[in-house]
Amino acid sequence: MSARRETWEARYRDAAGAEPQAAPVLREYSYLLPSHGAALDVACGLGGNALLLAERGLRVTAWDISTRAIAALRAAGERRGLELQAQVRDVEARPPPPASFDVIVVTRFLARPLCAYLRDALRPDGVLFYQTFVRAKVSQTGPDNLAYLLDDNELLSLFTGLRVLVYRDEGIQGDARQGVRNEAWLVAQQRD
Repeated sequence: MSARRETWEARYRDAAGAEPQAAPVLREYSYLLPSHGAALDVACGLGGNALLLAERGLRVTAWDISTRAIAALRAAGERRGLELQAQVRDVEARPPPPASFDVIVVTRFLARPLCAYLRDALRPDGVLFYQTFVRAKVSQTGPDNLAYLLDDNELLSLFTGLRVLVYRDEGIQGDARQGVRNEAWLVAQQRD
């Protein structure tokens, strides 16, 4: 087992019994979801995003490197009577094929080389929902390793070519007790 997989297996061992929650970017902008199609939840963890997408009637595939996380998601889907395909998969080693999804959701996961594959995996008019940590943080939330933190506006540059529908990266500007802090949010659409 790889060190990366061991890390995530340990994290989800400690999260046993946790109720999965969809990412705020997906909850807040779910009205931008298509009414049908294929959706991918990348590095899905316990699967809050996948469950929301399945509840909306999308055909959902969810990938995570952790067998524990995938088992928990499958159980949650069964309890809710939802159909979804939850699979153990190292998305960095095996990215999605081109033009294969109408929706892709990524939450609190950053592998920069993967971003071009994710952009290309969107079908025409497909929508990407992305939320992850930034360097300009107002608290110690998220990783300390700079490799997993976005620079100012970096998320926009990682997904050039997509039509930006929503972008939030408020950093430490103004009253840091309000707004979206510690993370950047992007909702963007593949062009025809």
